[in-house]
Amino acid sequence: MSVAEGPRPALEDDARAWLALDPDPETRAEVQDLLDRADEAGLQDRFGERLVFGTAGLRGALGAGPNRMNRVVVQQTSAGLAAFLRGRTDRPTAVVGYDGRRNSRVFAEDAVGVLRAAGVETVLLPRALPTPVLAFAVRDLDADAGVMITASHNPAPDNGYKLYLGGPDQGSQLVAPADAAVLAEIERVVATGALPARSTEAPLADEGVVERYVAATAAVTDASGDLDWVYTPMHGVGLETVRAVLAAAGLPAPAVVAEQAEPDAAFPTAPFPNPEEPGTLDLATALAERTGATLILANDPDADRLAVAIPDGPASSASGRRGWRRLTGNDVGLLLAWRIASGTTASGGTLACSVVSTPGLARIAERFGLLHTETLTGFKWISRAPALLFGFEEALGYLVDPEVVRDKDGISALVAVLAAAIEQAAEGRGLADLLAEIEAAVGRFDSAQVSLRVEDLSRIAAITASLRADPPAEIGGFAVESVDDLAGGSDDLPPTDALRYRLTGGARVIVRPSGTEPKLKVYLDVVSDVATPEERRRETDAALAALRTGVDALLAR
Repeated sequence: MSVAEGPRPALEDDARAWLALDPDPETRAEVQDLLDRADEAGLQDRFGERLVFGTAGLRGALGAGPNRMNRVVVQQTSAGLAAFLRGRTDRPTAVVGYDGRRNSRVFAEDAVGVLRAAGVETVLLPRALPTPVLAFAVRDLDADAGVMITASHNPAPDNGYKLYLGGPDQGSQLVAPADAAVLAEIERVVATGALPARSTEAPLADEGVVERYVAATAAVTDASGDLDWVYTPMHGVGLETVRAVLAAAGLPAPAVVAEQAEPDAAFPTAPFPNPEEPGTLDLATALAERTGATLILANDPDADRLAVAIPDGPASSASGRRGWRRLTGNDVGLLLAWRIASGTTASGGTLACSVVSTPGLARIAERFGLLHTETLTGFKWISRAPALLFGFEEALGYLVDPEVVRDKDGISALVAVLAAAIEQAAEGRGLADLLAEIEAAVGRFDSAQVSLRVEDLSRIAAITASLRADPPAEIGGFAVESVDDLAGGSDDLPPTDALRYRLTGGARVIVRPSGTEPKLKVYLDVVSDVATPEERRRETDAALAALRTGVDALLAR
């Protein structure tokens, strides 16, 4: 059907029904414009599907329709959540938080209003705060649920609705079968064709919940000493809380990247505000050069992730500038695991990571007599590992204090990394020396990632279907020893859309669609146990280069 012929009647009916519900003049105008222009493609994109809970809850671009983040979707989702909670307990309670993204405060107030109107005693956090504070508040307030309005590290046009459950779930993100039960209640709300009732009250939680988070996070370390370092909150909400935690812990204050210090929903210096992305630490690196800092720490916009960069060799004699080494999530995960494992007296404790994170964690666990477990991606799984001491995933997420926050927490991780750097500095060493010590003990584990960002999600489905139909015999010159199609699950893992290739020489390749972005991710892992650091580096560098070439060919075939 051409645009001139107009959209299909069903799409037009859905759009007009939406107009009757939508309380937001901006998104109503968006729909009316699509109808006036008979833009079938635009209507199909917004009304052809509905956002569903993924790895990190509900997340998508702001805009009109059920396939966007907007006030109607937030209110319907909240009504479904309320029905689910009432089915769990007679007098349910909830706490709602929000970050600095566009519409976050509005969506949070909508969530509070709908939950309260439906009989859920709900409070709103005092102001825009990091996601870990909300995760802490669920446990601290003994709430039955927590909602965080955030899109974490997604691009500026996005927002999201992240859900935690209290009670037996201990403040973790929801997993099956609760996710399906919540979705079923949301669908019942949608089927009524009416907007849920909404209270105008949005009482604030006491400031004490923030103070208790600060105190608990400061207690992650008792280290003391001086260090020149740089911090950026990446235009997010981390700075205020980080400063409070540092002061409570008696840790040195950083030089802060001024251009990224305050919340800014437009993310003017970081269109993709994920500290894994190239260029996102450029301003921090420049500040470190000006101030002579020896460490860079960066949170993503909701401060649940942490990026770390350290000097890479001495300053150049010509320019006076140093190179900087951005540590991978696996580097930081092994560093924190080593620090926690070597300092624990717990027996039978567990070090956990996602299935796509480095196999090196297993060797650290073995060395210290601890358990090791792999989970599906996402901290909703990692946080549920039994007897958890520490958990991480390669995407810059770390859970260093499971009794305080049952989710990744970029602020407690920042405290732990900063403390490690201060301790090393007191011995005339740096974090590079600690990483070298770990490598000498358990081998050199290197990793890399190949990401394919797509406009059309069907392309990802086509690639994974092709790989299943015609599996490769080798990748980058490494023979495939076995293939695990995790779509059918395994002895240790529930089903997930991923393919794991075990290769010769201990190498590994894992292919999976992203749970939060329109990307296909390919994870590369290699290991070397040869004699010297130089030989190990050469071996893993060559292996990763060969695997990258092989993966590029695999995705292009």
